[in-house]
Amino acid sequence: MLTLETWKQIRETIDQALEYDPNPPIVVEKDGMTVIVSDSLPPEANAMALAMYSRSPKSFLVHLQEVLKKGWQKFMGQFYVGYGHKSIGDCGSTTVCTENVSMLVAKAVQDYKLYKGQEASTRYLDMANQRVLNPLGTPEGEDIQNLWMTLYKKVLAELIPYLTEKYPALPTDDPKVYEKAIKAKAFDIARAFLPAGCTTYVGWHTTLREAWDHLKELSFHPLLEVRESAQMMLSGLREKYPNSFNFKSYPEQDTFFEKCSVRTYHKPGTLSESVDWREGGSFSGWTEIDPGYMNQQTLDLLSTRPQKTELPDWFNKYGLFQFRFLLDFGSFRDLQRHRSCTQLMPLLTTKCGFNDWYLKSLPENLKTEVLETLAIQEERIAKIDDPLIRQYYIAMGYNVFCHVVAGLPSAVYIAELRSGQAVHPTLRRIAQKMANFLVRTIPEMALHVDYSGDEWSTARGKHDIVKKDE
Repeated sequence: MLTLETWKQIRETIDQALEYDPNPPIVVEKDGMTVIVSDSLPPEANAMALAMYSRSPKSFLVHLQEVLKKGWQKFMGQFYVGYGHKSIGDCGSTTVCTENVSMLVAKAVQDYKLYKGQEASTRYLDMANQRVLNPLGTPEGEDIQNLWMTLYKKVLAELIPYLTEKYPALPTDDPKVYEKAIKAKAFDIARAFLPAGCTTYVGWHTTLREAWDHLKELSFHPLLEVRESAQMMLSGLREKYPNSFNFKSYPEQDTFFEKCSVRTYHKPGTLSESVDWREGGSFSGWTEIDPGYMNQQTLDLLSTRPQKTELPDWFNKYGLFQFRFLLDFGSFRDLQRHRSCTQLMPLLTTKCGFNDWYLKSLPENLKTEVLETLAIQEERIAKIDDPLIRQYYIAMGYNVFCHVVAGLPSAVYIAELRSGQAVHPTLRRIAQKMANFLVRTIPEMALHVDYSGDEWSTARGKHDIVKKDE
């Protein structure tokens, strides 16, 4: 047990070594048990102090004092990189923000099961003034992008008065909340006309180990923009943490990653040729789970699970679900935020059609103009030879082939959460179909799914980050 005098000595060492006064760790002690809460240390210092647990049964604070006296940079260079103890890198975290990159880069950064972060939401933000990339560098490419953004602005401008008339404010509605709700509804529809080349902002909070592992793979991504952004992130991390990002490069590993990169995007033909896909129409499900192998206690737990209660991880032992379906790229971006499942990255294409929900949400006169514009754009886009570059010019309302592989806890969580009224309507449809398949598979299981139709509500007008009144 640490004495007050010992803690003062450790604190003095920390202050001197860091050259600033961090928020001191919180120490809670009771009956010989100690709990320490520490979150203000540099990631490498924190990582090495925790790593010392494995070699010396002393307090974290004692280890931290030793690491700071000797210099955590030397520790990381000797133990983390030098000896390949990658788990040490799990104990230090950092935040990497990538800004003014295409939607394709954002999805590549987020295409990682351990991703934690946030992205600019097209469901709440007006993207009209965002830069749009034209990787072709041709006037024809510029024309395609300009027409998409012109259409986006026009749709957004006409939707506001249209929706205001369709969903008039009630006397009880807060004017500010109502206005935000109308705009959110308009963004839900207009986002369909944003091209994937529209730039966005994505933040990634990651451990030092995960950053290296994911960026190493992204450095071989088939898209040049992704490779360049990965190198920029690595450059920044090397400058910030030189002792944690100086791993050697091995030719055989590089060759392997380069070969794997060819399979980055899941192409439409892969799914359209499968028997279960053809029989399932625009949605199909498959599972290896057999409830006959579940004992009565397990079935009782499934049948009595309370609402908003996640299933423990051990339910994954019963097997996996696979779901294949069509979904617009805009809503795929929302679905991809779920890290508990494996989702194959779809190749953006116009072959799967434009999602009908967006078209049905437009006033008739505007719908006619939109359909004419889609025909023009599809003809132009078809002339782009490279299918990877072509993605930049495809609007987010076009459907893509999706393939999701999930264990029971993940499948249940997605089906329930994404069936809620606040979820985008095109994704709600898929979540409800997932739920139907889950119920058919395990009839005894309780599912708390919202099967109601889409309803207008000002609730989304409250889903904001605002300054509190003082």
